[in-house]
Amino acid sequence: MPDASRVALIAGMAAVLTACTSMHAPRCSGGEQLAIHDSLYFGTGKPGGVVTQQEWAAFLEGIVTPRFPRGLTVSAALGQWRGADGSIVREASHLLQLIHPDDGPSESAVLELVAAYKTRFQQEAVLRVKAPACVSF
Repeated sequence: MPDASRVALIAGMAAVLTACTSMHAPRCSGGEQLAIHDSLYFGTGKPGGVVTQQEWAAFLEGIVTPRFPRGLTVSAALGQWRGADGSIVREASHLLQLIHPDDGPSESAVLELVAAYKTRFQQEAVLRVKAPACVSF
């Protein structure tokens, strides 16, 4: 018989998978357009140090801006996560907000910049939160 933690894990995974498959596009009001709102969380710790402000600026200029020239928002953040050994790791982070069409080229561009950051700065992961949104300008 499975233990309680295994049952909880399975129930949690089922809830997450259900939420992902049932993400419905909102009904936008007049003057609004349906778009995707991506929030990307980039940690700055790397082997041998941290991603410097100059390195981050070069990444934005060379990788992100060419893929999203219409605009983006960057905020400084402080993130934390639990390491494999159970310890809490805290690090400075960058939060990148993108609003873009729900199309193949935009999706590819997001995946490319995530992969580029992971490779360039030896990161295990970049957190991505993707949601439909109604936008107006």
